[in-house]
Amino acid sequence: MSRPHHGNRHGRSEAARQAVLEAADDLLAEKGFAGVTIEGLAARAGVAKQTVYRWWKSKTEVLVEAFLQDLAEALTPPDHGDLALDLRAYLRLLARFLSETDSGAVFRALIAHAQLDPVFAADFRDRYLAEQRRRDRLPLERAVRRGELPVTFDLDEATDRLVGPLYYRTLVTDQPVDGDFTDRLAEAFLTSLQQ
Repeated sequence: MSRPHHGNRHGRSEAARQAVLEAADDLLAEKGFAGVTIEGLAARAGVAKQTVYRWWKSKTEVLVEAFLQDLAEALTPPDHGDLALDLRAYLRLLARFLSETDSGAVFRALIAHAQLDPVFAADFRDRYLAEQRRRDRLPLERAVRRGELPVTFDLDEATDRLVGPLYYRTLVTDQPVDGDFTDRLAEAFLTSLQQ
């Protein structure tokens, strides 16, 4: 007679997996990309190093997965039923995420690493950019469905105009992306629609 099965015999529980992902965010924010190691992740998460390697091949894979999970949880564009309100709210949300959160620090570190590793860069763009691009476009897509924007509206160009300055300031100039800045972006965009 076999014994009842109590979870995965290799210890790959969802709780342990989540602990590693949380450890990835914490360590990257504290130590930077170079300071994160598989050993450090395992120690912070309270799991064996082998447990980490069962799910991920490298620390970069752990960091990307942690980042993608954070994005899904933190960056859902609000829907107020009005383009002006949606843009102001989403641009503020995105700016805060990029500049003030641990997840934003993870993003900046991964972008920096992508400059040094072309294979990683291609994979990161495939795994991150398409989904984030969809989120960034969502307020505009909703406005098209509501009739606030024409169906022929160039959503890609408009998305670049709206969120490009946030990424530029966060990644290049390190200038503030506060509420005043994001509100000015939204206002300039909305004014351009009336011309």
